Amino acid sequence: MTLHPAPLISGKTLPLARDLAVHGDRTALITSDGEISYGQLAERVADTAPRLGTGRRLVLLPGANTVEALVVLLAALAAGHPVLLVPGDHPEAVEAMTVAYDPDVVVHPGPAGWRIEERRTGSAHVLHPDLAMLLSTSGSTGSPKLVRLSYENLQANAESIATYLGIRDTDRAATTLPMHYCYGLSVVHSHLLRGAGLVLTGLSVADTCFWDLFRAARGTAFAGVPYTFDLLDRVGFAGMDLPHLRYVTQAGGRLAPERVAHYAELGQRRGWDLVVMYGQTEATARMAYLPPELAAAHPEAIGVPVPGGSFSLEPVEEAAEEGVGELVYNGPNVMLGYASTPDDLALGRTVDTLRTGDLARRTAEGLYEIVGRRSRFLKILGLRIDPRQVEVMLERHGLSTLCAGDDERLVVAVVGKPGGDARRIRRRVVDECGLPARSVRVHLLPDLPRLPSGKPDYEAVRSLDRTADRTLADGADGEDLCALYARVLDRPDVTPDSTFVGLGGDSLSYVEVSLRLEQRLGRLPASWHTTPIRALRSPEPKPPSRFRALETSVALRAVAIVCIVGSHIRLFEIRGGAHLLLAVAGFNFARFLLTSAERRERVRRTGRSIARIALPCMAWTVFALLIGADYDLSNVLLLHNALFPQDMGPGIHLWFVEALVYILLAALALLALPAVDRAERRFPYGLPLILVAIGLLTRYELVGLPDRSQITDAVTVFWLFALGWAAAKSRTTPHRLLVTLAALATVPGFFPGEPRREAFVVIGFVLLVWFPTLPSNPRVNQVAGLLAASSLSIYLTHWQIYPILDDVSEPLSLVTAVLFGIGYAKGTERLMRKVPPLSRLVPVRPGLPRFRRRST
Repeated sequence: MTLHPAPLISGKTLPLARDLAVHGDRTALITSDGEISYGQLAERVADTAPRLGTGRRLVLLPGANTVEALVVLLAALAAGHPVLLVPGDHPEAVEAMTVAYDPDVVVHPGPAGWRIEERRTGSAHVLHPDLAMLLSTSGSTGSPKLVRLSYENLQANAESIATYLGIRDTDRAATTLPMHYCYGLSVVHSHLLRGAGLVLTGLSVADTCFWDLFRAARGTAFAGVPYTFDLLDRVGFAGMDLPHLRYVTQAGGRLAPERVAHYAELGQRRGWDLVVMYGQTEATARMAYLPPELAAAHPEAIGVPVPGGSFSLEPVEEAAEEGVGELVYNGPNVMLGYASTPDDLALGRTVDTLRTGDLARRTAEGLYEIVGRRSRFLKILGLRIDPRQVEVMLERHGLSTLCAGDDERLVVAVVGKPGGDARRIRRRVVDECGLPARSVRVHLLPDLPRLPSGKPDYEAVRSLDRTADRTLADGADGEDLCALYARVLDRPDVTPDSTFVGLGGDSLSYVEVSLRLEQRLGRLPASWHTTPIRALRSPEPKPPSRFRALETSVALRAVAIVCIVGSHIRLFEIRGGAHLLLAVAGFNFARFLLTSAERRERVRRTGRSIARIALPCMAWTVFALLIGADYDLSNVLLLHNALFPQDMGPGIHLWFVEALVYILLAALALLALPAVDRAERRFPYGLPLILVAIGLLTRYELVGLPDRSQITDAVTVFWLFALGWAAAKSRTTPHRLLVTLAALATVPGFFPGEPRREAFVVIGFVLLVWFPTLPSNPRVNQVAGLLAASSLSIYLTHWQIYPILDDVSEPLSLVTAVLFGIGYAKGTERLMRKVPPLSRLVPVRPGLPRFRRRST
């Protein structure tokens, strides 16, 4: 076999990456697409290395558990290029590190292949010969402070791990952790060192597909952080048939001793070992391991130093017991030091020993145990959290707080009245720290706990949470989520087996429930609205990411209400939102009302949704009449557009509500017919296409009806609602292409002389069809959700609110109208909750925006 030589570079390289070919035809990688041998992997690495340059350059690589990312990583390390490894799922971190360190080469992931961008021919930096890799410290994703690791660090760490785990060339380890995380990276390096196989995947252990791949690959090992073991409980790991499994490793935070003992005993019964490990990024991953034969008897210990390393205990004032001191580590895997600026890349070793900050003792058996922390830093899910910084942050918001915690959660005590907004405080802490919401507990107290000396009583803060029920792995216990569903949907019969759709949830309550779930789970699971409450869970913990996804239908509703109100004020001209939202209404109708429920239940839910749209509108219209609005009884009864279609005065303001109510009434009448109900279930995509065709007869005035201006708008815009319905039922690419082509063919010409308005509708519809979610962040999600959830109230009230300030300031008029609508929505919601019978009949949970005819 002939290999292309790596570029000749002065300096050191990583032996385990350089010597891949010595393992010959042994299997190196197993993916869902097949296997790659070490020889093939070595060829790919050798082919990629020249693309990184012939002189040493700083390479920024977004880490991912893919063949492409691994090849680039190994090519850089084999050729002597220092690698700045950043999270592949965190674009903000990529941007921040690019700005902070000005890499010479940036690798860009992409569906068509990974692209290598050479930003200059040489290097802008002085790179120390020993520098091999830069990794973020735990919990500091996006921070310019990095750990500088040498080739010796990486090689020594891999050899140490391979030795105490007894890794064989027949082993096959699954990549259950991200490659940019030092723990996940150590799994990759230690197995490549021994010529073992990697089951390369980005799937979670909660996915059935992961275990299918693991079994097919004859997997022998996988790694987990504490949360992984919660997920294993959920998926029935104890009863799985995994005949080739040899060992499971655990690190990334403290696993409760009883959990260690449980899994150690399970492994003894099932024929595999549990290896508990302890480490830090500053030690290139591992410093200690607990021999598996001791795990059941000593589950509280971190074990003994890894081969080549040693511990010492240095006396400190914080140690309250004899024999306890700060744990200090020495070994060849101790980092070179930290980097905070590009100038630090020229530094050599600035650290010889690693002061861990942990207080520990050595037992009579020679095992080390962690008993506390020298500083108040916490390590939750492997992320370092400084409680003092959290206190300072909350103080900036006018809150008096004390923060403490352990390796499972951060406890925040706040001076406040019972019933205050603890959830908002928790969200603020979550955003600041990058923790999942399940790991933050907020307690409102009349006064902060103090010692007799007047100093903060942090032990009392920690004790606040000890009597609370242990949270489930999904970040909120089942009762908590059941209570959420019961409150928002006004249903007393919620159980852990209930689903949002099964409880009658629709587009009007979807926004609030989705936002509340994201707050509690950290991320909104796919298809959550059809998932039983007991199955809702957070993803496995990763180094913190501020990236979120915003559902496209929610984004469109939020953008539309702002565009509608702004256009009415004439602050700007962005029209077409009402007609786009008819498609969104059809989309949500199909998602939430066309469920597997029996026909009578479908009809009942559709009727209730109509009432939730119509009754709040009628109530506000009565109030508007009382304060002098130019409405009449036809507006109150939602009949104005049907009785006076040619009226272009203020009476048409509510045309969109009327049109949507009429369309939904027509849909209700159709679905009430047993034959139509059966046809929809058998042809869920075909039926709405037929309705689109029928709607186009009136859209193009092909059935002898009067001119558009002389008939109710519901007749001429029904085809848009049906298109949205068909889009929601599209399950294949041809389905999506067909509804997209239908929109591209039929929307143009509907607004003669207004191409921008038509483009707005088409672009929004294309986003709805092809992009279920859009990139976002938690703050944008909150704002968009608030706007979408309050959009009915904003629309209903803005006609009477914006004229008050329109002559003073158009931007101020827009802001005031929006804020008033939000306040009206919140006030009405609270009022209705005090009247249970009415709240069940008319739950004012604003949702779809209601818009103006022709002028929008």
